[in-house]
Amino acid sequence: MLDLELLRSFVSVVDSGGFTRAGERVHRTQSTVSQQIKRLEDDIGQPLLNRSGKDVTPTEAGERLLSYARRLLALAEEARDVLARPGNEGAVRLGVPEDFAAYRLAKLLAAFSRSHPTLRLDVRADQSANLKRDLERGDLDLALFKRAAGEKGGIAVWPERVHWVTSKSHPRDTRTGSVPLIGFPAGCLYRAGAIHALETTGRTWHMAYSSSSLAGIQAAVAAGMGLGILSEMSIQADHRVLTARDGFSPIDRTEVALVASPDASPATLRLADRLAEFCDTVQSKAA
Repeated sequence: MLDLELLRSFVSVVDSGGFTRAGERVHRTQSTVSQQIKRLEDDIGQPLLNRSGKDVTPTEAGERLLSYARRLLALAEEARDVLARPGNEGAVRLGVPEDFAAYRLAKLLAAFSRSHPTLRLDVRADQSANLKRDLERGDLDLALFKRAAGEKGGIAVWPERVHWVTSKSHPRDTRTGSVPLIGFPAGCLYRAGAIHALETTGRTWHMAYSSSSLAGIQAAVAAGMGLGILSEMSIQADHRVLTARDGFSPIDRTEVALVASPDASPATLRLADRLAEFCDTVQSKAA
């Protein structure tokens, strides 16, 4: 890696035409600048300056390095300026469930980014178990995730409506035999709830389709591959909701929690307020 201080001395020598004048520019003695150029030449592996004659001029290799050196120094200066600007808000790492990511949340996040132009927003959609884990180990600043109802902690909590669903046009006959399940991989809250509900009633089951993609699960249900568990906002027009009349026990209650890291920044807490308002709106519309 090229040392910026050595590059700065190199550019100064070329621009001023000598070591003494270059030293005055970078506030170093002539001997210090000379040593810096020697170190840079050792790093590069070839001479960069012609030292014969009255003036010091760049060699062919020095001329090639010169443009890169100027660009690197300019970029470093730009980075310092950007980071030193008042109001720089840093970054917020947000985790959301996939169904929320696909449910008008992008508009909210885009509006938040426009109102905070100096903030970098990193958003990741994933399974709730992964989001909760990453928040706890410090890889996320803020997370919206599903969990069993009644757990403690969080900025805000909303009850969630979860339903058994089948295909509207290709419904599966599940009155007898093993129930074909469609769901996320092991560790998913919905999957565990569906299995528990079936086994509580003594029914057998098997995984007919497993996917880490919400769109894949929605499509598999619509195609009639089996039954799935979906939140109310994820149910589509080609799905049919199953009830106790169809022979299915209710799923254990779940909730959506908004949780921030213990050392959340002011920008993170402002985003949390926006997300809480969004979830309040979704909840009121579903009621």
